[in-house]
Amino acid sequence: MEKIAVLGLGHMGAPIARRLAAHGFPVTGWSRTPRRIDGVTVVPDAAAAARDAGIVITMLTDGPTVIEVVRAAQFKATATLVDMSTIGPDAVRDLAAVLPGGVDLVDAPVAGSTGAAEGGTLRIFAGGTDAALDRVAPVLAALGEVRRCGPSGRGAAMKVVLNTALVTALASLAEVLQVADAVGVPREEALEALRGGPLGIAVERVLTARSAHFAVRLAAKDLALSVGDRDLPVAVAAGRHLAAADPEADLTTIVLKGLPCSS
Repeated sequence: MEKIAVLGLGHMGAPIARRLAAHGFPVTGWSRTPRRIDGVTVVPDAAAAARDAGIVITMLTDGPTVIEVVRAAQFKATATLVDMSTIGPDAVRDLAAVLPGGVDLVDAPVAGSTGAAEGGTLRIFAGGTDAALDRVAPVLAALGEVRRCGPSGRGAAMKVVLNTALVTALASLAEVLQVADAVGVPREEALEALRGGPLGIAVERVLTARSAHFAVRLAAKDLALSVGDRDLPVAVAAGRHLAAADPEADLTTIVLKGLPCSS
C-alpha cells in the first residue's frame, strides 16, 4: 500500500493518521508538538516524514503554516500533496506555486470533527485533476465520503461556503437564545422548537457539542476567509462576537452562554 505522511498531528490530524494506520496504510507523522499515535511512526521533522511518502497529507491551522511546512518537507518526484486544512482557494493557489515540479496537489478540506475522523465519516470536499483525485481516492475513502468539486481550489472554496454558513448560523442562534431569555421562554424549549426551523443544523451542533470541539480562534480564522473586503454585514457582525470571546473556548458551547459583543 502507498506510504502516507501526515504533517500536523493535532486535533484532527492525529485521528486521521490513526485511522489510516488502522486501515493498513504505512503512516509516518510529524507534529510540532511531539506525541505518540498507535500504528504511526512519528519522526522529528517534516522533511523526514515526507521523504519516502507517495501521498503527503497536511492538516494544519492556516495557509501560511501549510506553506511553511511544505517548504520544509522533501517530496518524492511523483508524490501527491493532499491539503486537508481549511485555508481557502487563494492559499491553495499560493501552495501550488511552491510545490516542486511533478508533485500534484489535491485540496481536500473536511466537514466533521474528531469523532467523524475516528469513525471514517468525514465529509471531504476535494479539488484537483482527475488523475490526482483518482490516485488519492482509496486513502480519502478510508476517512469518509468524498465529493469531487472540480479543479484545484474548488474543494477549499466549498469549505469556505460551509463554514460561513455554520459560524453565522451559530452566532444567530446565540442571539435568538438571548431573545428567548428576554421573553421568558426556557432555553430547552426554545432549542427544541428551533430544531425544526432554519437554524436546525446549528441547534443540533450545539446539542452535540461534546463530540465536536470548534475553537473560537479557528472559527474566526475561517470566517475571515469569507469576509475579506466583501460587504457581508451578517458575517462581519459574527466576527465581532468572536473577537470578544475566549479564543480557545468551544464555539458551540459558548453559544449557550451567549456570545459576547465587542466594544
